[in-house]
Amino acid sequence: MKLRRYGYRIAYVGLRIWSFTVRPRIRGVKCILTNEGRVLLVRHTYGPPRWDLPGGTAKRGEPPSGTARREMAEELGLTLDGLADLGSFTGRVDRRRDTMHCFHAEIPNQELKLELAEIDQARWFPRDELPPNVGRNVRTIVALVGRAGLLDAGRSVPSQR
Repeated sequence: MKLRRYGYRIAYVGLRIWSFTVRPRIRGVKCILTNEGRVLLVRHTYGPPRWDLPGGTAKRGEPPSGTARREMAEELGLTLDGLADLGSFTGRVDRRRDTMHCFHAEIPNQELKLELAEIDQARWFPRDELPPNVGRNVRTIVALVGRAGLLDAGRSVPSQR
């Protein structure tokens, strides 16, 4: 597993250099997974040691909802039955243009099975008590979703398959 963690770290540096020079357009997802008003945040084994929303990059031709389901299964061992599309946003990161699709799912008390080569930690945080060192856009996304009432205990948007 240590070798795979180093592989992720090396790939992360290589992708940053590549994206700085090529300036690709990246499509990805961020998932807001909630449980009784709490938000799941993860720390990756690569990159800055920040807490972030779980997610990942779409494969060519993969729909955003498929990316969200695949990434949550790979990284956290979760099968998402209900998944609500919250829309997308575009921004620039390291000279590349990213489009992030956001999804929400209320997760019952399921055990997480972390992909330890990629995910160092996963922890539930009350939405009003996020740690100080969060990734780009985490607070904004959580605040927007919270204002919509989706992070209140027991309330979720209607499930979409």
